[in-house]
Amino acid sequence: MKSWEQLREVQPLAGKIMMNSFLKNRVSHAYLIQGTRGTGKKTFATMIAMTIFCPNVNNVEPCQSCHTCKRILSGNHPDVHWIEPEGKSIKTEQIRALQHEFGYRGMESAKKVYIITNAEALTVNASNRILKFLEEPEVETTALLLTDNGQSIIPTIQSRCQILELKPLQQKAFINRLMADNDIAINESQSRLISALTNNISEARTLHEEEKVYEIKDVVYQLIYQLIANYEDRYLFMHQTYLPKIKDKQDQELGLDLMLLAFKDILNFRNQRVEQLLFFQSNDGLLNRAIEQFSEQRLLHILQAILEAKQKLNQNVHPTLVMEQLVLRF
Repeated sequence: MKSWEQLREVQPLAGKIMMNSFLKNRVSHAYLIQGTRGTGKKTFATMIAMTIFCPNVNNVEPCQSCHTCKRILSGNHPDVHWIEPEGKSIKTEQIRALQHEFGYRGMESAKKVYIITNAEALTVNASNRILKFLEEPEVETTALLLTDNGQSIIPTIQSRCQILELKPLQQKAFINRLMADNDIAINESQSRLISALTNNISEARTLHEEEKVYEIKDVVYQLIYQLIANYEDRYLFMHQTYLPKIKDKQDQELGLDLMLLAFKDILNFRNQRVEQLLFFQSNDGLLNRAIEQFSEQRLLHILQAILEAKQKLNQNVHPTLVMEQLVLRF
């Protein structure tokens, strides 16, 4: 686990905000921690919880070695509650159970912390219950809501949280770190692709070793070829090839992430920003055909459509409907 000083090196603004908050004893009752995958949202949340509860805090640094810190790190502290989606959403019943639990005094202190991961998965009713909870906490409570997309959180919740924006890590440094990792055999092309999907070295290893990312990339590549060579059959391709191969939600999210990278590459290649390519190689013939097929205005329209599809998927719209609507907008 990193220290606050180490976190501040990779997330200067968010790290400074939290360190100052602890030093001045001005910790907010609620934080919305937002950032893309791999930016360290869970690490930030865990560090906040440890700093709140650790009996041996030195300046702002929790000791990370006491019984309290170890239980928080292992997810077993009785006054630190993690809420994660059950299936595709965070349901009203989960928030009701949390409220019931927080109606009691903390087991080991007067404090309680709850951490909601993938907060964009809150249903409308669950969001309304969280909103009431933020307004009227029963005990001394700190709420930490983690999300890839802060704009997907309802404005009334956003307005009651202090927002911590976690920035993506420097990509070049991460690529070099991946290629220097002796535990995985990964080339530069693969490193560039994976570095665009995560800044977490452990997650990067998993993505590479499971190889699913490369399988899904191939399907996305076929989709772009279809849009160029057989545009009228794109809807048929979606049902016969894309959807049968990309079934569960995690893979569907990865597919949309890879689509974003692919169309950003086409836009960058059109504007002669070859050094920014992540999905394609600069000598790929399909990339050259793509810049003839797609105008800059159309590419921007497609990128917006993919972002909206990602949001719908997180809102639990049926994946088949999401992809049908998306491919018809290409």
